[in-house]
Amino acid sequence: MPKYYYNGRNAAGEAVQGHVDAADRTSATRLISALGHIPISIHDQEHALTHTKAAKRGVQFEWGFHRRAKLRLPDLLLFSRELADLVASGMKLGRALHTLAERKEARQKIEIISALRDEIIQGSSLSTALERFPESFSSLYINLVRAGEASGNLPDALENICQHYERVHQARSKVSEALIYPTVVLIFGGLAVIGMMVFIVPKFTTTFEDMGATLPAPTVALMQFSQFMVQYGPATLALLLAGWLMLKRWITTPSGKKGWHSYQLKLPFMGPIIHASSIAHFSRTLSTLLRNGVSVLPALKIVQLTVENVVIADEIKRARERVTDGSSISKPLSESPHFPSLMINMLAVGEETGDISSALKHITHRYDHELDRRIKTCTTLLEPLLIVTVAIIVGGIAISLLLPILTLTDSLHM
Repeated sequence: MPKYYYNGRNAAGEAVQGHVDAADRTSATRLISALGHIPISIHDQEHALTHTKAAKRGVQFEWGFHRRAKLRLPDLLLFSRELADLVASGMKLGRALHTLAERKEARQKIEIISALRDEIIQGSSLSTALERFPESFSSLYINLVRAGEASGNLPDALENICQHYERVHQARSKVSEALIYPTVVLIFGGLAVIGMMVFIVPKFTTTFEDMGATLPAPTVALMQFSQFMVQYGPATLALLLAGWLMLKRWITTPSGKKGWHSYQLKLPFMGPIIHASSIAHFSRTLSTLLRNGVSVLPALKIVQLTVENVVIADEIKRARERVTDGSSISKPLSESPHFPSLMINMLAVGEETGDISSALKHITHRYDHELDRRIKTCTTLLEPLLIVTVAIIVGGIAISLLLPILTLTDSLHM
């Protein structure tokens, strides 16, 4: 009969481990429960041996190459939805996490869920357990869970979290989808131009030199540029790569990040999309926090930390400081050029009626539609513009190569 090794807790909450002989995993679980232990993890003998060997091999990576587990947004959304459904069905939180941890998922996801389950079994609250993984669970997520625990209505809090992150995921997906086509056109158009300049134009250059013909100015300029790319292309590419790495490093600094985000808001096509997305995120997050019982000042602090554009985040920070002095939310926000007057007026009406959460909900709905409209406008204008630009460049190269041939043909007829 196979052996099953387990880790768990006894009735006093102390960690225990051992093994039982059982026909299958279900029988092993019953035997462990009969011993008065709460099983946390159960593995058969073969799995235990494999895990031990892997642990020995993994020691060499503990010197700085170990990556901390992190949930991506789609994984976080799926985890939140499944946990909300299990808890809403009446299942205890520890058992719900144990059920999710036993599924065959990505290793990092199982590590996080297993750690959360262990914390819950030891008596920690879910919000406290979530604080162990700040890379995966934002302050917004943790505070919504904490508010649900304080009100005794954790299932509703988890449901609100799911709805919030589903909308966030949809907004990000819309922006990403808007960038896919322009990116593809730029990449393939750029590769086509580089290929022509490096491989095709030099062959025409040799032919024209053998003919000894006088070349038109556009053809001469094209041949000189092609020669430059062939001779200095690798060095130019290395300089561009070095410049890109320096720019990327500069963006990670506070001043660089602020400058880059300020520039993003001024871009012709993407600036309005980024702005509408940030305003929608601000109103949606603040509304969700207020509806779940979080007070105004902590809610503004959380929104400030979760807004991705630091320029708008700084404006929220200044508004929060003014609210501390007794001002309303709408008044300090009205002094910022990044918060539109329509949003300020809707928020002011919500403050007057004492229902800020509903006003923010309408603002979110308004700017979600604004985001959709701007994305549609951007894709409608940008797609033909990029196609025409690439066509002009490729056509210009072709015409420059054909001009000498047409000139020679006309001279032969004369």
